[in-house]
Amino acid sequence: MSNKVKFAKANQNDFFSTLNKRVEEYFTVNKLSKNANPLMVFKVIFYLSVFIGVYLLLLLNSNPLWLQFILWAVIGFFTAFVGVNISHDAIHGSLSRHKRMNKFLGYSFNVIGANAYLWGIMHNIVHHTYTNIEGHDEDIASVPFLRMSPHQKLRKIHRYQYWYAFLFYGLGSLSWVFVKDYVKFFKKKIGNYENKKHPRIEYFNLFFFKLVYYTIFLVLPMIFLNALWWQVLLGFFVLHFCEGITMAIVFMLAHEVEETQFPLPDERGNIQNSWAVHQLYTTADFGRESKLLSFLCGGLNFQVEHHLFPRICHTHYKPISDIVKKTAEEYSLRYNANPSFGSAILSHIRFLKKLGKYKTVAYA
Repeated sequence: MSNKVKFAKANQNDFFSTLNKRVEEYFTVNKLSKNANPLMVFKVIFYLSVFIGVYLLLLLNSNPLWLQFILWAVIGFFTAFVGVNISHDAIHGSLSRHKRMNKFLGYSFNVIGANAYLWGIMHNIVHHTYTNIEGHDEDIASVPFLRMSPHQKLRKIHRYQYWYAFLFYGLGSLSWVFVKDYVKFFKKKIGNYENKKHPRIEYFNLFFFKLVYYTIFLVLPMIFLNALWWQVLLGFFVLHFCEGITMAIVFMLAHEVEETQFPLPDERGNIQNSWAVHQLYTTADFGRESKLLSFLCGGLNFQVEHHLFPRICHTHYKPISDIVKKTAEEYSLRYNANPSFGSAILSHIRFLKKLGKYKTVAYA
């Protein structure tokens, strides 16, 4: 199999050409910017305010131990919400039309323990280009206890993964802030991306912001909280479990469900579909009618729209989704969507069960 993946060439009258014209027309006719609208401005203020406010309440107030753990959990959830609502859009360059503002808000990703520069490579370049392609998409990379693709080796332990998977999801962000970023930064190849030399400033940013994060969420709580060291560590674990499971579920319900496909390139590296159709078939929306879900998930319940238009702010995805759905139907293309959060969870669990039981898995 070729290491280089090539998508089928699109033509002037194909699905994405028509779709792109219609989306452009939507913004032109309604005289809208593709970047932040008032709702997005409110979300930035709201999520950052709650995140900082709850942290200060934990650190500076004399709370009983039980309340400390509740506050750790709330910080964990809002860490995830800051990540998917603010950092994600900023790193994609879709939050603001000003590059400096996007870069500034993108640093929120560093403050919550991850690395904006690496995320730009792993997510924006690798995942968004080679979505659900085994050996190329880092987000479905195989781990010993979880089988995330029908093209990965089936092990006996996988038979039970639909029971224990969510426990491992809760450990994801903990691994991220202590292991993953360091490993990926010094790795020569990430997915299908050949690493060039990183800019010198990024070496500094990696270690500096990690130190800032460890200081804010470990050192300062050890100093100021009325708790024993192991209780602080337990609270830190609670934070990460809540953060990790929230971020993982948002991703899993968008890519690891019965409706999505996991195509492989042929011997020459060719993918059967064009890039846009590939994105359509490897992503899935969920809970499209839920305003609360969209508010919490940073619009990533509209994953189809996000993958087709990653440079558009997520607060515009709902009206765009209607255009995408209609256009896909006109071209007789499948539009993947689960009607609710609950139905998406069940689809994900069923998919995990199939992956743990069968070597090959048929698409729904």
